[in-house]
Amino acid sequence: MEGLSSPVLRVTRDIRETGEMIAFKHSIFALPFAVISLITAAAPSWPTLAVCLWVTLAMVSARTAAMAFNRLVDHSIDAENPRTEGRALPSGRLNRSFAWFITGFSALLFVASAAALNPLCLALAPLTLAVLFGYSFAKRFTTASHFWLGCALGLAPIGAWIAVAGRIDWPPVVLAWSVCLWVAGFDIIYSLQDETFDREHGLHSLPALVGGRSALAVARAIHMLAFAGFAVFAVMAGGGPLRFGAVALAGILLAWQHCLISSEDLTSVDAAFFAANGGLALMMGTLFIIARVIGS
Repeated sequence: MEGLSSPVLRVTRDIRETGEMIAFKHSIFALPFAVISLITAAAPSWPTLAVCLWVTLAMVSARTAAMAFNRLVDHSIDAENPRTEGRALPSGRLNRSFAWFITGFSALLFVASAAALNPLCLALAPLTLAVLFGYSFAKRFTTASHFWLGCALGLAPIGAWIAVAGRIDWPPVVLAWSVCLWVAGFDIIYSLQDETFDREHGLHSLPALVGGRSALAVARAIHMLAFAGFAVFAVMAGGGPLRFGAVALAGILLAWQHCLISSEDLTSVDAAFFAANGGLALMMGTLFIIARVIGS
């Protein structure tokens, strides 16, 4: 039994480290909006179980490929940054060969999932991967990297809509635009932690360019636009008290995270990043599902 315990422990450790490397818990940001898009596109009926499963697999595999690739590209930067030097690759707990395997396998799984959905999903799969992989280099040459990340997550509702409808319509574009702005705003907030490091290493984050106070002002303005976009999509999705209530609660959570953060006090960045934004996504997804179930 002791002989078996060591391999089992190693496998368990590697699974845990892989989950941390790809920040699996952050799937909570995009998945609810894909679900919202799925059920809205299928209305007045429901998406099939097969479509739901393939969309979920496509999202998880695309995100896994993107995050593993990001860790590979940022390996040397993460090793120099005190905030990230403890990650799995810089610390040596996982090796680059394993990360490359995860990237390649997940990318292939994403393409296979897209092919199982419909021809348009398959045709757009390479472009989607280009956007996802391209983000890893964006911070090296453009301050718009925050919006690039937003666009990467904003692809989720568009892809989910295409999986059901086989075409692109205005509602998922509005939702994707809103998600893009929401993500860009909270990514600016998150990058406040690396303002000095980014400036010293020539990385193009907004805080490094204009300073923390101005970057926060931009994030607030972006989140106001995201809130407006969520409201427009709620109208397109059918309106009703639950959908509008979801938008109102999203606005409260957006305001709350800005109350938590100042350029001089970053102690609550993790709460603003995960609790507020994860709660926003989960709450909106839940209320939109309930609205769809009761026909509101």
